[in-house]
Amino acid sequence: MYPTSTPHTSGYLIRPDSNRVFWQEAGNPHGNPILMVHGGPGSGASPTWSRFTDPDRYRVILLDQRGTGRSTPSAGDVDTDLSTNTTAHLIDDFEALRTHLGIERWHVLGASWGSCLGLAYAQAHPDRVISLVLFAVTAGTRAEITWITHDMRRVFPQQWEDFYAAAGPDADPRALPAAYARLLAAPDPGVRHDAAKAWCRWEDTHVATAPGFTPDPRYEDPDFRYTFARAVTHYWANDCFLAPGQLLEQIPQVAHIPAVLINGRLDISGPSDTAYDLARHWKAAELVIVGDAAHTANTGGIGAAVVTATDRFAHLD
Repeated sequence: MYPTSTPHTSGYLIRPDSNRVFWQEAGNPHGNPILMVHGGPGSGASPTWSRFTDPDRYRVILLDQRGTGRSTPSAGDVDTDLSTNTTAHLIDDFEALRTHLGIERWHVLGASWGSCLGLAYAQAHPDRVISLVLFAVTAGTRAEITWITHDMRRVFPQQWEDFYAAAGPDADPRALPAAYARLLAAPDPGVRHDAAKAWCRWEDTHVATAPGFTPDPRYEDPDFRYTFARAVTHYWANDCFLAPGQLLEQIPQVAHIPAVLINGRLDISGPSDTAYDLARHWKAAELVIVGDAAHTANTGGIGAAVVTATDRFAHLD
């Protein structure tokens, strides 16, 4: 992976619904533009994403999806209305930023939720996307959400029982995102604090499948925990605001766009069948399964596979 590039330009994109979306640029200002689509939902962007691209060849665009990171109003404020925080709104934000920056077409790189969102964006605006590099691939389906929040009990039974118990006595075990979303909107700050902590403890658990895994230090910050938990439960309780099977059904929209789909064999949080099924229907896509990797880029050879892909696409414009 390349060294982290220090951002050289930043600003806020003001949206019609009063959301202020924070963006920044790194790398070569005259390079080939690439949009980095972070995960979560709710993680926020980081300049470390620039490590996936050659700083001499790429113009790296980082964006904190609405409600996260430095974008305002923050999902970390219990009074923030999330009704205008949907997949369609995020796609519109990407397009508005592209226009604002004077970019005709750009590459897209996304991870986890960002792979789902990046693909949804490309399907909505295929004429604006040069290539796609997606890793820890997800498609935002009900089956995937149920797998992570219910069926993963088969892998982490005791941890799941704790996760379920923290959702409250009336929680539907097959609808835990909705149960947690209610707790995270509770008037009692103690209830919100405990719910965010329990949710993020489970987040750290279901990605812990590679040797040497260490907990994510971001979850030690109560403000990050709450923002993250509120955003992700909002999306997962609403099936990521996608129609059933939408991304797979709309692969013909992007069939011509070159893509690399990268997944870790040990990624139990986001199993490789999602990437496999998408690639099987996508003529221009290559599937890469990294044998010793799990869900995050710092396990196994995920980072190296991403760099190989972005290096290959760097000459395309």
